[in-house]
Amino acid sequence: MRAQRQISMPSDAPLPRNAPAAHPRHNPALMPGVVIVGAQWGDEGKGKITDLLAERAEVIVRFQGGNNAGHTIVREGKEFKFHLIPSGILHSEKACVIGNGVVLDPAVLLGEIDGLKRRNIDVGNLRISANAHLIMPYHVLLDTAGETKLGKLSIGTTRRGIGPCYADKALRLGIRVQDLLDEKILRTKIRAALEPKQQALRELSVQRRKLRKEAGEEAKAPAEGTAVVPDPRLDLHSMVEEHVNFGHRLEPHIADTAKLCWDALDADKTVIFEGAQATLLDLDHGTYPFVTSSNPIAGAATVGAGVGPTDITEVWGIAKAYATRVGAGPFPTELDDEVGEQLVERGHEFGTTTGRRRRCGWMDLVALRYAVRLNRMDSLAITKLDVLSGIGPLKVAVRYRSKEGAVLESFPYHQSILHSATPEYEELPGFDADIEECREEADLPQAARDYLGFISDFVKVPIRLVGVGPDRDQVVWIGS
Repeated sequence: MRAQRQISMPSDAPLPRNAPAAHPRHNPALMPGVVIVGAQWGDEGKGKITDLLAERAEVIVRFQGGNNAGHTIVREGKEFKFHLIPSGILHSEKACVIGNGVVLDPAVLLGEIDGLKRRNIDVGNLRISANAHLIMPYHVLLDTAGETKLGKLSIGTTRRGIGPCYADKALRLGIRVQDLLDEKILRTKIRAALEPKQQALRELSVQRRKLRKEAGEEAKAPAEGTAVVPDPRLDLHSMVEEHVNFGHRLEPHIADTAKLCWDALDADKTVIFEGAQATLLDLDHGTYPFVTSSNPIAGAATVGAGVGPTDITEVWGIAKAYATRVGAGPFPTELDDEVGEQLVERGHEFGTTTGRRRRCGWMDLVALRYAVRLNRMDSLAITKLDVLSGIGPLKVAVRYRSKEGAVLESFPYHQSILHSATPEYEELPGFDADIEECREEADLPQAARDYLGFISDFVKVPIRLVGVGPDRDQVVWIGS
């Protein structure tokens, strides 16, 4: 844990005027606030690590993103996939929170809840921030239309309505979870949000008819005297009615989740803040514009959960033993060869949310070091080390070279430089042993330990946990 800075004052120094009574600080040895973030381009296995660390926590909070994210957990051979519900839901005795920084599609959330109930998983511990914003049907339509319009220049979003929802939030046209509990307010807000979108939605309708015509699927004209039935997804009355029903079902879970976190932290209980996506997809600090619509970095946990900066006492970064990326955007260490195919097949590199094939490449230590500093990480967890068994020699990118030949030791801030940068590698010996049964550091082959040691030394952060298989028990803890 990072050392606490001490400020000394003379013992007889007078207190400032109107100073409040002294409030006991958190015991730093308990580390009550732990943030878990992705250290690459996402899909690093954050769900599994959150599930493991949740055993030592009382509250698990998802603080940003939407159902564009996916976490997969394997317990005793059973696979659980989450999109909105935090990974800690499998611990029925823990409070599991969807924070105010999340944008949620209520239909998707209720689908997840129903799916868990069918598998006899208790969801009575789920709490949803009343201030979280809702993804509405028009957000999904606008997201899809925007990507279609961009064509070859598309960003590669999941088309789940995430970006348009965050845009409405910034425009103060958003619909919040608490609005589901007041039909009058809900109707007024949906009408206000729909009005400025009418032109875009009309263009969308024209575009869809054009595409159907080009595909030879032009719809038949309605019979004479028959009214054209509006799309129920965009009909105000239908939308209000549907979302009021959502509100009835979700009401038992809606709460003041910021206060829930405060109470836990003030009682020196451990709270885990779980991020979605990852550092290099951050809206401000990632590979813009090929990024997500929120801030997945550690600093955003305070905003997305409603806690103070000093409530965060430790930051864990999660990285694969290699690198992957979904969608468009720069990826300096990407492999378009046989090794890349091996990583895809052996790592089962297909997106939890969309099923899209992930692009694979060597571990990029230039990018990882950037993520470590940006998040001020205290610890690293390296997942999927087992996938590298039998692949050798192993390569890690330790610097880039620009197209002009300049050596780049740091992650480039300018997108044109990054898009054309080529990595320079260090080669390390590979290992052939099957490591899925390893549970102690000493069980790992020396080459595997050397590989981990090189990563840790380069980024100057200790590796505390290593994943050696898909199941939650297939991990190696390093150190205390």
